[in-house]
Amino acid sequence: MIRIVVVISVLVGLFSLGPSTIGWTADGKSSRLTIVSPIQGAVIKGDSVQVQYKLSKSADATHIHCYVDGEYQRAFAGVVKGLTRGTHEIKLVAASHNHDSLGAEAVVTIEVE
Repeated sequence: MIRIVVVISVLVGLFSLGPSTIGWTADGKSSRLTIVSPIQGAVIKGDSVQVQYKLSKSADATHIHCYVDGEYQRAFAGVVKGLTRGTHEIKLVAASHNHDSLGAEAVVTIEVE
C-alpha cells in the first residue's frame, strides 16, 4: 500500500510541473540533433559517406562536431572521407560558438564494403 501511495505522489508531482517538463520535450535553450542519412546499419560502397542531419539551433548551438569511431573529424563539411572497410560509428554533437559540447548528440553505425 505504501508503494502505491509513493508512486501516485510522484506522478501527481510530475504532472503538476506541466507537460513541457515531462518526457523529451526540449526547452528554449536546448537543441535537438538527428542524423537523417545514412540510416542505422546502412551499407556504404566506397570510402566516403555524406552525412545529412537536422539541428534545431538554440541560443547556444551554432554548429556540430563530427566523430568517427571516437576520433574528431577536423573541417567536417557534411562528408566523412577515408573510411576503411568494416563497421564505423559516426557521432554528431551540437556545439556552441566557442566549440563547447552542448549535450545534444546523434549516433549512427554503418558498414563500409
